[in-house]
Amino acid sequence: MLQSVHVKNLALIEEIEVDFKDGLNILTGETGAGKSIILGSVGLALGGRYTKDIIRQGADYGLVELIFLVGDERTRERLEALDIFPEDGAVVLSRRLMEKRSVSRINGETVTMALLKEAASALIDIHGQHEHQSLLYKKNHLEIVDAFAGESAKAYRSCVKDDYDSYRKYKKELEAAQLDTAQRAKEISFLEFEISEITGAGLLPGEDEELESLYRRMVNGKQIAESSAQAYAYTSEGDGSASENLSRAIRSLSEIAEYDESAGALCGQLEEIDALLNDFNRELSDYSKSCEFSEEEFYETENRLNEINRLKAKYGSTVEEILDYCKEQEKKLEKLEDYENYIDGLNKKCADAERKLESDTDKLTKLRAKQAKVLEGAIGAGLEDLNFPDVKFQIQFGRLKDFTANGRDDVEFLISLNPGQPVKPLADVASGGELSRIMLAIKTVMADRDEIETLIFDEIDVGISGRTAQKVSEKMAVIGRRRQVICITHLAQIAAMADQHYVIEKTVGKMDTRTDIRQLGEEESVEELARLLGGAKITDAVRKNAGEMKELAKQVKLN
Repeated sequence: MLQSVHVKNLALIEEIEVDFKDGLNILTGETGAGKSIILGSVGLALGGRYTKDIIRQGADYGLVELIFLVGDERTRERLEALDIFPEDGAVVLSRRLMEKRSVSRINGETVTMALLKEAASALIDIHGQHEHQSLLYKKNHLEIVDAFAGESAKAYRSCVKDDYDSYRKYKKELEAAQLDTAQRAKEISFLEFEISEITGAGLLPGEDEELESLYRRMVNGKQIAESSAQAYAYTSEGDGSASENLSRAIRSLSEIAEYDESAGALCGQLEEIDALLNDFNRELSDYSKSCEFSEEEFYETENRLNEINRLKAKYGSTVEEILDYCKEQEKKLEKLEDYENYIDGLNKKCADAERKLESDTDKLTKLRAKQAKVLEGAIGAGLEDLNFPDVKFQIQFGRLKDFTANGRDDVEFLISLNPGQPVKPLADVASGGELSRIMLAIKTVMADRDEIETLIFDEIDVGISGRTAQKVSEKMAVIGRRRQVICITHLAQIAAMADQHYVIEKTVGKMDTRTDIRQLGEEESVEELARLLGGAKITDAVRKNAGEMKELAKQVKLN
């Protein structure tokens, strides 16, 4: 469950910290007090998008930190699969928001946004004010069915996607290979020309690099020859050369070596230097000879490089890439020269891939249909609990014309809200308040299946009142017995069901405006209910009504 929320420097919030508990946690407050900002901050901590104006004016950064207590074993396993291990049973998610970037952490360790969102999906489910509108789109209906079906559907979907990718690959190759006789002859002629041009060049791997190095030496050959000859003259030839002077020094020291050990040692060092210098001179002489070349050799090297560079411009940036290209063209040529067998092979591969795709797609459809029946009944029962007494809810399965990576199922939620009326698509029947209740029923069913420990509802009560509001409040209370629920509401009927009641208040000062939150005691909760029930003036009658509503809620929760 979500144990605590710490928010700093976001919108109207300077700094707040609130502890939530098990059961139904209700948040109320005046319009504009910042109720949605607090739950919006939770969404930001879990990877939601933000703009720089969310950061409190004058602050350099915003911060949201959430502490979750992990009690459910399946949730723990999901987290450990992501290499997230609760410390003393807790997981700390935090996000530091700055103007141009954000930093996310789990248990103090910096993580990617993708990992943060995946961890969040195991810990909490947030239903925003406008999320129920997603029910109007058919594509989301299939996602709900698959989510309800769980891991088994996930495995089938993965298999179908792999089948579809394989099928599409062979089908595209087959479409690309469909050539008439004239086109095939033209393609063969073109391939033969390219292969002949490359193979005729006799390219060797790494040849271009060797030739470029040799060419640079040839271009600068005169300077190389002169400089190496000068170096050789300084070290090995004539009076004043290093070799000549070393020999003289050795002779001089050798004359005194027998009289003094130090002189003998120094003489030995000079002899070693002389030997090294002789070795150097031999290598320098060989190098100088290697720099000698003829005009004919230079011409041949230049022409060879020009030929290789011409081929590079057509077939690849290196000799290796050119040779690889040639191999690919040879494979294409081989296929075209044996065209009938090649096409027959492709047709067989494509047909086999289609049969496997169809088989796995049918298995996925059967699984979805079976799970959809269970989901249909559960949602229908949930809707009856939410004051839809004559509701008919159906999950309709259709079949798409073509395969997709997600199968061929065309799923749509249908509903009838009045006796004698046929079921119709949600978009054609349900109002905003009705969609909100339908989403609540779906969320309730999905929460039971997913074992998500914390549910957040941001104004789930939009567009409802009276008896319907009472039914919604009773449903929230039922959910609160099995899950932690955090809910923003403006209806007294729902607020009365709170196990913990929090009020969000806005304070306007001379220099700034700030939002705070605090937990209410029993009497304060009744007073807040009276505010929700009353108008401009809260009378004793309204307070009495609020108290009765609170007592009635307690009785409902005991049943």
